Amino acid sequence: MAGFFLPSRQPDSLQQNPRQTNPPKTGLLETTPLHKNSWRQRCLCGVLGLLAGLMVVAPSVDVVANEAPESCQCLWQGSFTEVAPTSDLVVVGEVAAVRGNAVDVTVEQIPLGPDWLTAIRVWTKTGDYCRPPPERFPPGSRWMLALEKITALPEGGFDPSTPNQSFGRVGDYALSACGGYFLDVYGDTATGNLLPDMPRWAYDPKMNPVLIDLITSYLDGALTIERLQEASQEDPAARELLLDTKSFLRGQDSYLED
Repeated sequence: MAGFFLPSRQPDSLQQNPRQTNPPKTGLLETTPLHKNSWRQRCLCGVLGLLAGLMVVAPSVDVVANEAPESCQCLWQGSFTEVAPTSDLVVVGEVAAVRGNAVDVTVEQIPLGPDWLTAIRVWTKTGDYCRPPPERFPPGSRWMLALEKITALPEGGFDPSTPNQSFGRVGDYALSACGGYFLDVYGDTATGNLLPDMPRWAYDPKMNPVLIDLITSYLDGALTIERLQEASQEDPAARELLLDTKSFLRGQDSYLED
């Protein structure tokens, strides 16, 4: 840091006349090239210090697992990367409406499944079904979902008098709570119980957001689980800031002292 301190000798334009008892009143202090360089150097030092703090790797998971949902008896089936490859449909979409335990989703991407779908109905918890509650999916929220297609109804699974409170309809999709079947989506990233080493029943483990494109590449077989694990420990915002700062520094070479 010694290279960033000002020299002990002030520029001639700032030295005080020994015969003067007060500094000369010359209006605003002129900014010399030395002051410009010092200001830029101090700013660059501050930016680099901020980057160092941002690039600290955050813990990838909670250390304490959540409990299984109440009124539900099921075994944990695994994280998103374990359950999604065998699901009937994996979509990225936005919740358009919620009616009872029926959640209508506008489809944005389909990493796995028929690519012609534009809107689907997803059935969530009612009664003792092992599904997440509909309150978790408010209109406007975005999700990456691993879904099971409803091909048959159990006895008493549909009541015409309460069509929006039921097991579901044939041809629609059901969302399970017995694994990491749903991920929160923010922008082009997702968070949730994504990886096998995350605690069971922890739907919101502490992790850095992972690009949806990377998750899709994993489902396509083009990316290893190890690389996905690394991505969950990287901060995309910090990486982008680092790249922007490197670009900025390249344009400031003429202001830095050797």
